[in-house]
Amino acid sequence: MKKKLRGTTDRPRLYVFKSNQHIYAQVIDDSKSQILIAQSSLSYRNVNSDQITSCSTCYISELVGKLIAKECQKKGIKKVIFDRGNKLYHGRIKALAESTREEGILF
Repeated sequence: MKKKLRGTTDRPRLYVFKSNQHIYAQVIDDSKSQILIAQSSLSYRNVNSDQITSCSTCYISELVGKLIAKECQKKGIKKVIFDRGNKLYHGRIKALAESTREEGILF
């Protein structure tokens, strides 16, 4: 991505980082240089095996997206700027984004 994205107090930035094994999501207010909310797939290590489908990494990404959306709603954040870094909008990042939208967060 060539464009620099910046979050504000009214509309913070939802930054998503994907490694080979995990996915991380942070809601950042760039005007104050402050991380408001942070969630990752590390908290879902012990998911029941009957809940995991053939696309388990996408399933866990959906759970992280729902969890970050619920935390945003608790803090009164309804709109964010989606920042996926230089990663493609595909697979786990797409699953996280769609589950966040389903919970009512706009971007």
